[in-house]
Amino acid sequence: MSAHLIDETTTFIVQGITGREAVNLTRECLDYGSKIVGGVTPGRRGREVHGVPVYDSVAQLVEAEGGNPPDGSVVTVPPAFTRDAVFEAIEAGIKLIVIVTERIPRYDVAQMVELANLRGARIIGPNCLGIIRPGVAKMGGIGGPAKDAAKSYQPGNVGVMSRSGGMTTEISSTLTAAGLGVSTAISIGGDAIIGSTYAELMPLFEADEQTEAIVIYTEPGGRMEAELARYVTENDSRLPIVAFMAGRFMDEMPGMSFGHAGTIVEGKADTASEKIARLAEAGITVAEDIADIPDLVKQKLGKEVAA
Repeated sequence: MSAHLIDETTTFIVQGITGREAVNLTRECLDYGSKIVGGVTPGRRGREVHGVPVYDSVAQLVEAEGGNPPDGSVVTVPPAFTRDAVFEAIEAGIKLIVIVTERIPRYDVAQMVELANLRGARIIGPNCLGIIRPGVAKMGGIGGPAKDAAKSYQPGNVGVMSRSGGMTTEISSTLTAAGLGVSTAISIGGDAIIGSTYAELMPLFEADEQTEAIVIYTEPGGRMEAELARYVTENDSRLPIVAFMAGRFMDEMPGMSFGHAGTIVEGKADTASEKIARLAEAGITVAEDIADIPDLVKQKLGKEVAA
């Protein structure tokens, strides 16, 4: 896989394409210039969604493509069927899988991630909005309709990773307004178990010459920030990182969760204040406010900051 998860040549399919949300997602991605080569909904073969042919199975679709599996799949099927859909895509040779579905049982997610690791595939999500490379392609519902995505996501040199889909766009919009723009933005998912963590995605950004800095949006709960801090320290990362930590109020309310399934604080190490301290030790600046992010990035890049 190249430094970019997606580029202008990336082909992908939509599993569950005839569902209402999937129909909209397909339209938005096509309008943005993405290459969707087919969709899958069992029993719906022969139909089309916005000109995209629908098949009964991934294997059938791959056969119709001359035996060549597409690069990726966006999975938007009900939680009870997600594991089977993802297994089907991985076993068909698809290497990048964006899982939009939320409320998938943890055991199912763990099995999907394990199979992906065994087959050399990468999962983004679940419970995510996907990936966008501004001005090039998007995979998933990230940014919404093409015209809105074009406003919020201008090409630039800052990579964005976020546990919140909406905040991926909020932060990218702030970077765009400040003239920095975005290289690639990834909504990594808000569940307790996800396919690709910040640290696991860092090597892709490191290898991408367009990316000069990273912004992450994070929340209390889980160990992803500790993993990122360790990655940055051990690998002497070339990329300066600015983070925004949501939910600081949760430190006063142990055992509370907000928003995402992944935000359950199980111990002191999971708290916002502990995470901020750990990130700071690794040289990662934590912004007090979303609006502060562009200036902090500019400072790290040695650029002029507006008075």
